[in-house]
Amino acid sequence: MKHQVPHALGQAKAKQIAIQALDSYKKRFGEYDPRCEWVSENLARIGFSVKGVKLNGSIEVLPSAFELDLDVPFLLRPFKGKAIGVIEEEIKKWIAKAE
Repeated sequence: MKHQVPHALGQAKAKQIAIQALDSYKKRFGEYDPRCEWVSENLARIGFSVKGVKLNGSIEVLPSAFELDLDVPFLLRPFKGKAIGVIEEEIKKWIAKAE
């Protein structure tokens, strides 16, 4: 399931914000083994581990939105909506800082 968070930053500025946010999370949440790999100009594969469970997904920087896609193991799917909500709120904070 893909989820979009709109922004009015333009693609280049939005990518800078995404890079800053992802770098910040690597430092703040090192115990969760956060991973980020830019696989194309505007698409990053992301992942982290929580209590031995690996979660993976992607974030794509579009001209007017961030598009999230989170792969959640079957047993954790009831929490997917909550996870997307938390991620969306974090993205909105970074967007507000950049505006």
